[in-house]
Amino acid sequence: MNDFWKKFPDIQQQLVETRDLIKQQVHVRNKEIEHALIELTSSGGKLLRPAFFFLFTQLGDKQLQDRKQLIKIAASIEILHMATLVHDDIIDDSPLRRGSVTVQARYGKDIAVYTGDLLFTEFFELLADTMNGSEFMHINATAMKRLLLGELDQMHTRYKRNMSVSDYLRSVNGKTAELFSLSCLEGAHFGYASPNVQRLAVRIGRHIGVAFQVYDDILDYTADSETLKKPVLEDIAQGVYTLPLIFAIRKAPERFAPYLDQRAELTPADATKTAQLVHELAGVEEAKNFAKKMTEKALLDIEKLPDCLGKKQLKQLTELLLQRSF
Repeated sequence: MNDFWKKFPDIQQQLVETRDLIKQQVHVRNKEIEHALIELTSSGGKLLRPAFFFLFTQLGDKQLQDRKQLIKIAASIEILHMATLVHDDIIDDSPLRRGSVTVQARYGKDIAVYTGDLLFTEFFELLADTMNGSEFMHINATAMKRLLLGELDQMHTRYKRNMSVSDYLRSVNGKTAELFSLSCLEGAHFGYASPNVQRLAVRIGRHIGVAFQVYDDILDYTADSETLKKPVLEDIAQGVYTLPLIFAIRKAPERFAPYLDQRAELTPADATKTAQLVHELAGVEEAKNFAKKMTEKALLDIEKLPDCLGKKQLKQLTELLLQRSF
């Protein structure tokens, strides 16, 4: 577990147990797939979604909580996230993820597809073990469907020059915010928090998820490859037009036309020029302001939560994500 969680030692220990459980779950007879799964599990992800899950469990009745069940639910959340990352990398033909070679780049797309599929089966196995007969079986299935629809929305709008903020948010609410919202809701529910806290959890998770994705998209324009741990300007080259670019295009669409008209033929040099235009037209600054507003909405709802260590840490973590460079 990396140094990111040193400020949250109690959460750090739970995340260590979560990662250990995930490693136990990914042992299979096919050694190539097993190696791919172990590498993915150890590749340096911060387990943010399980962390938000555990923070919300602190807002409920600790006397009723089953620690083993909570670890399994946290693991299911991260495994679902991992499965989507593997399949995303196949679709995007991405060579790097978190600074490591992706499963599809190292082992080929066939192994990567089966690796992602196997992770989905592990996800449902953990759900069956912890939520069988619960309404949360359906809630998880719906969340998984929304994740997929978010990715499909993004695919549908590739190279769309008149991409709107609404188009962007429709995709982000599915592919990113849905899983943050699910993490917070499940933490509140399985931590035996009140119905009001559970309602707040859904909103807080969604706003944090949107802000997180916007900051992630900003980094594509502001970070170098070493910091970002993947190729920079990858989204532009693949026709994925995110919020900084959307805001900038609205101000001067004609200036972007010579570059974006190239679609898949866009050269690295022209991608760099496009990024320079985005900065010149304040697209990055507008996107930062948008993400800050989403974060502020989350913080306002966090203030409505019961006073406890979990609330304090939720606020700290949410504010910390404002400063992210990862």
